[in-house]
Amino acid sequence: MHRMVMVLGGLVTGLVGAGAWAVVAPAVAGSTEPDTIVRVDGDAAHGFAIHHHDGTVLYPPTDSEARAECGEYHRRVARVRCRTEVRTWYRDLAELQRSLEWARSG
Repeated sequence: MHRMVMVLGGLVTGLVGAGAWAVVAPAVAGSTEPDTIVRVDGDAAHGFAIHHHDGTVLYPPTDSEARAECGEYHRRVARVRCRTEVRTWYRDLAELQRSLEWARSG
């Protein structure tokens, strides 16, 4: 359980750095952090929707949009690092989606 919390925390933290997100969220008094993720819809090519227990829904950019933003870095090393992070984030989102589906089926 502790490991899953670390993975989810790292995923959310990493994705926040991925660029602009569209957020649909009800007002939550005193809350500055996303709540528990309950569902992930979509895929990297068409876009994900990340649903939280508190009703918050995050829409990260598609993988191609996020990679295109990586191209704006001036240094090659920064572009490569950014593209690697994007691939990792979207791979992890897909894994989270499969994990949540598996947890619901049992």
